[in-house]
Amino acid sequence: MTLTRLSRQKPPSLFITVRFLTRHLSTSKLRDHYSFQPPPSLSLDPQKSKSNPNSHKKQKPKYRPPSSLDQIKPIYSDLPFDFRFSYTESSPTVRPIGLREPKYSPFGPGRLDREWTGVCAPAVDPKVKSLEGTEDPNLEAKRKLLRGRIQGAPLTEAERKFLVEKCQRNRNKRQINLGRDGLTHNMLNDIHNHWKFAEAVRIKCLGVPTVDMKNVCKQLEDKTFGKIIQRHGGTLILYRGRNYNRKKRPVIPLMLWKPQEPVYPRLIKTTIDGLSIEETKEMRKRGLAVPALTKLAKNGYYGSLVPMVRDAFVVSELVRIDCMGFERSDYKKIGCKLRDLVPCILVTFEKEQIVVWRGQDYKPPEDGHFFTDREFFDDPGCDMERSDE
Repeated sequence: MTLTRLSRQKPPSLFITVRFLTRHLSTSKLRDHYSFQPPPSLSLDPQKSKSNPNSHKKQKPKYRPPSSLDQIKPIYSDLPFDFRFSYTESSPTVRPIGLREPKYSPFGPGRLDREWTGVCAPAVDPKVKSLEGTEDPNLEAKRKLLRGRIQGAPLTEAERKFLVEKCQRNRNKRQINLGRDGLTHNMLNDIHNHWKFAEAVRIKCLGVPTVDMKNVCKQLEDKTFGKIIQRHGGTLILYRGRNYNRKKRPVIPLMLWKPQEPVYPRLIKTTIDGLSIEETKEMRKRGLAVPALTKLAKNGYYGSLVPMVRDAFVVSELVRIDCMGFERSDYKKIGCKLRDLVPCILVTFEKEQIVVWRGQDYKPPEDGHFFTDREFFDDPGCDMERSDE
């Protein structure tokens, strides 16, 4: 009976057996003798897992995007000229009669140590309270001294031909385009970037500035301290100089936006000086009926426009130039340049036409020197005389 009763009982389960063995082995001497400590990498202790073995090493700070509230150190530039948006399309001698916006600096708030007057950032001491006055007479001498130091000895004829051939379109695709805004301030930085890789850079001029190519060449040499070694139409080759060091290039702060153009006096008056109202109206009607001297192509080359108008004044007192398709600001700038270069009197800008009058006592200018269509500047002596002039 006893054996039968014992045989009918269920055997102990596996879980109970393992629990019994672990309870007794945990207190046994064998476990104490053969036990081991796990390595830190396998430890389950949260405090040990969080500990960094390289805690003495300086941690890299987290990335924080830039903010306009950060204090920005103003840039100092020792360039000896006033910073303008365009150096060829704005004249320092013509003063505006008003501003279209407050005097917000286009270089950004606090990014330049020069004050913005609404027209330019003059090269004066930033601590000066008043910016009204004439330009410092020492700036012109400083520009000539700095340019002469960078240029060094004049190029020989062989060196000029080598640089000109190296900048031709079939050998070099690098080019800077000078458009309706003329020589802008940010273009100076582009020219110095090109001078990193080559001694000379090709500049293509089109549009309104080409009416006065002499001024374009003068401003390029004056603001970049370079030298023009060839001109063919509107294409210029600008040489950086023998002593140019690209690691010591001048500091040129960039304009972040285009400033609003100030308000200037009206180009077309109600009555022309010396004429009555009826005579002015009659002249405007006759001017619009005169056959057009030429039709200007949009974004073309206008280097021969001033000689054409001067020749036309020999046989006619009124000249009309067709500017169909132009922006109003573009043909106004062309008319302003003609008024100063020919010289002549502006009659009207109606119907996208430029009508100019030679005046009552017109005399052709005797010193009407203009660049030829192609100039190589191969003679160093002639080049030095031209720079002195």
